[in-house]
Parts: sequence; structure tokens; C-alpha cells
Amino acid sequence: MADHNVPAAGNGNGTNKFEAILNWLRAGYPDGVPPKDYFPLLALLKRSLSPDQITDVILNLFMANGTDQPVTAEQIRKAISEVIEDEPEQSDINQVAARLAAVGWPLAVETP
Repeated sequence: MADHNVPAAGNGNGTNKFEAILNWLRAGYPDGVPPKDYFPLLALLKRSLSPDQITDVILNLFMANGTDQPVTAEQIRKAISEVIEDEPEQSDINQVAARLAAVGWPLAVETP
């Protein structure tokens, strides 16, 4: 069931898309993203956002959900680069995409 309070991505550029993605992530993962979904989620995000935008999304999620210790943008960039060196399994990407599609994620999943 789609959450009709989640805004549309607008024209697909800039802040509207960024804010919409943040809202889809919050709606799709109201209790936070489980560790098993990090890798496929990053794979989906890197298809839609620049590396700086991905870092901003993750920083926003950390700030919204709280962390035990502060995390810097540089630490997030390093973690992202380590995680996305290899692609996750397509089935994992599809599972995460399906979860986000249930709350209005409009971005198609590329299949090999």
C-alpha cells in the first residue's frame, strides 16, 4: 500500500528528487534500514544519485534516527566506496526495490 503522504519526485532533478528519496526511505524503513539491506540500497541509490547526494541521504537518515557517536561525511563516503566496489545480488536489489515501491518509489530496477 502506497503512502500518499510521500511526495512525488517532481521533475527528477535537484532538491525535489532528493527530498522524495529521503521520504521514501523513511516510509519504507520506518524503524531504520536493517544492515542486510545496506548494500542493495546503496546499489539502488547509486543509480539515481550522485556520490555527494548519497552521502547527504545517509547523513540525513543518521541525524533523523540518531547514532551513538557522530558520523562525518568523509566516513560515510569511505564506507560507501568500500561497500559498492562489487554489485549485490540482483535478488537483494529487487527485494529492497519492492519494499520501496510499496511506498511509492518510482525508480525502475535495471535487470541484467
